[in-house]
Amino acid sequence: MPTASSSAASAPRTEARPVEAGERLELLDALRGFALFGILISNVQVWFSGRVFLPREQFEASIANASLLDTITRYAFEVLVSGKFITLFAFLFGLGFAVQFGRAEARGGGFVPLYARRLTVLLVVGVLHLFLLWYGDILSSYALMGFCLLLLRRRSERTLLIIAAVLVLVWPLLMSLLWRLPQLLADSPEAGAAVMAAAREKSAAIHARMLTAITGGSWWDVTKTSAGFYRDEFFTMMLAGLLTCLGRFALGLWAGRRGIFQDVPSHLGFFRRLLGWGLVASVVGSVPGVVVTVLMQKKVLTPETMPVWLPLVLAPLRNLAQVGLAGVYLAGITLLFQRATWQRALGLLAPAGRMALTNYLSQTVISLLIFYGYGLGQVGKWGPFACVVICVGVFCVQVLWSHLWLSRFRFGPVEWAWRSLTYGKAQPMRRATSDTPPAPATA
Repeated sequence: MPTASSSAASAPRTEARPVEAGERLELLDALRGFALFGILISNVQVWFSGRVFLPREQFEASIANASLLDTITRYAFEVLVSGKFITLFAFLFGLGFAVQFGRAEARGGGFVPLYARRLTVLLVVGVLHLFLLWYGDILSSYALMGFCLLLLRRRSERTLLIIAAVLVLVWPLLMSLLWRLPQLLADSPEAGAAVMAAAREKSAAIHARMLTAITGGSWWDVTKTSAGFYRDEFFTMMLAGLLTCLGRFALGLWAGRRGIFQDVPSHLGFFRRLLGWGLVASVVGSVPGVVVTVLMQKKVLTPETMPVWLPLVLAPLRNLAQVGLAGVYLAGITLLFQRATWQRALGLLAPAGRMALTNYLSQTVISLLIFYGYGLGQVGKWGPFACVVICVGVFCVQVLWSHLWLSRFRFGPVEWAWRSLTYGKAQPMRRATSDTPPAPATA
């Protein structure tokens, strides 16, 4: 007759608990690490380097005098990186939500209260990151939209795809239209042009204050100025991106509901189709933007002479390109992961993906110390190619550190704090001597 203790041991675990190492999908961790690398490149190229805050004349001069290598890097960044990796990262967030929800339902444990606590902790971390370190935080946005994701957890797959299409493709058009509304409602074209010129002048003044602060200001100077920048300009950009972010979450939730990544070998046809159609979508969405960029650099188009309708057309096309190329990256890595050689190579990124929160926050700290005035003061001193080289170096160190850390500990340091606060008790941190890292899996 079994004892009470043996019965308890054999009974299914229904309480909410963290995901064990053996339950993780190595492919998703590798994809998350890959996305994290692209996010670093994007943040450094646009924001930490200070390039976005340069006066218009100085920015145009930097393009005109750029080396061939920097010119190629700039175009490659616009086509291959900008907006694509944050799209992939958001998709993986929604996919992770679906995986956690499915496992919670299989165990019969409560999901919503636990996930709400998890999002609350993430929101606090994001707000601290936003106001103490960097205005470009995505964690607070992910937490807020994560609560909305809870409302979508039982929607049909068709409904999820419709919501995703509307939020990813239609919503940017509406936001672009809203931003142009003062110009459209002006009494005359001249009055509309004056309204937009005033808006550009106001934005230039805000950017000038930020450039001064990050170039030579103390941490406190940067923090105060960043708060004003966030209030006056970045907050509007963040609001515009919130629902688009939710649309990307919905795509991930749809994929998780379909079980595509839980059984990749049965869905290879889907990933091959995604690779092809994603490439088509990225080309269709990218080409008009590249053409407009070239015309503006040649002064054929200027912000003053650009037709009102052009930004309205480019907004959804830009998002189409982002989703399309993110799909190409997703499908390409997934298909390569089915081959043993590539699985071992791409699996090197998995520890960085398992420590995504720690690595994301450390990327901010490292970038601030490299570029801002209270660090090494490299704002405006590196071209696009040099910035990519810096990012490669930083990320290689992060990958190595992630491997070393996870060889001794079960979670990254920030992930451990996140889990412990979510579950209301300290989680076991050190890896037991009998533990071994999970073997690579095909997901």
